[in-house]
Amino acid sequence: MKPIVLILALTAAPAFAQTCPPFEVDQTRKAEILSQMKVAPSDRIARQLSNELWDIWMKAPDEKSQRLLDMGVAKIGFGDFLGATETLNELVAYCPNYTEGYNQRAFSFYLRQDFSPALEDLNRAIALTPDHVGALAGKALTLIGMGRVEAAQEPLRRAVRLNPWLSERAFLTEPLDVEL
Repeated sequence: MKPIVLILALTAAPAFAQTCPPFEVDQTRKAEILSQMKVAPSDRIARQLSNELWDIWMKAPDEKSQRLLDMGVAKIGFGDFLGATETLNELVAYCPNYTEGYNQRAFSFYLRQDFSPALEDLNRAIALTPDHVGALAGKALTLIGMGRVEAAQEPLRRAVRLNPWLSERAFLTEPLDVEL
């Protein structure tokens, strides 16, 4: 019986050994976009730049992680937040260093008003990518949803400093020294 167990373990090993490949964001392009966003002359230009940032963030490390991300985002779009969370759980387990897995899972929690796990995921996303405008704004909105308006100001200010045109700037309790 032992040889059968050994054969099964050896043939199953490749399936268990599959892990997320290392992933590198184009830091030069991201820095260019963030720099341009700070001086964007209009909301329209800032939105175009923001879309370019999302294109960078939504590019997953490999085909499997991209499929999981796309499925999770689609489920969010269909209002299947529990299904999205399950799919994004799989993505995070497979790619624990991929920021957008945490950010999108946080969004699915947020939409269910399950703020504590959303905040945990947003903190993880920000730890991985401190200049992730979406995660910073998401953290601020989550804290506001928890009734923690004052605590929301710090991540919101960080997000608005990166993107002065961010619509969430309306939640600032005191104006930021950023001209529009």
